[in-house]
Amino acid sequence: MAISGFGRGKDDTGSSTGSSPAPSVGISGGLTAFIDQGSEFEGKLSFKDTVRIDGHFSGEISSQNTLMVGETGEIEARIESKTVVVAGSVMGDVIASRQIVIHKSGRVHGNLETPSLVVEEGAVFNGTIKMERPDARGRGEGSGQGGAPLKAVAGGAEKPKK
Repeated sequence: MAISGFGRGKDDTGSSTGSSPAPSVGISGGLTAFIDQGSEFEGKLSFKDTVRIDGHFSGEISSQNTLMVGETGEIEARIESKTVVVAGSVMGDVIASRQIVIHKSGRVHGNLETPSLVVEEGAVFNGTIKMERPDARGRGEGSGQGGAPLKAVAGGAEKPKK
């Protein structure tokens, strides 16, 4: 098991020394653990801050902040987190209380549940999506099953309302 502590991949100036950049997303708190490429880990992973996985993990993941799956990351797990950012491969259901981001190199095979979903062009997703706004819970808005309707947006961003 190769889990590294806070500050992995940074030199004394705070600049990244790793070969692959972290997927971009608004992250509160810094990177606190890192499962490196070539590492394999199986079991139950629970954490409070941000974790990046570039190796292989199977089991269950529970987070109070952000899970980042790097381009070489391979996850076979049920995931519950505040934010999940996927640039690698995820097989399993993902529940994110804030947002799920699937980058163009990302592949997700499983069901998603989140109030906010970003899927870049070129990403692969196979499964179902349940989207519910926190303020709409229990009111049955959207699809008739409590989910929020999906909106098509131009250029990857919703246009401001006038």
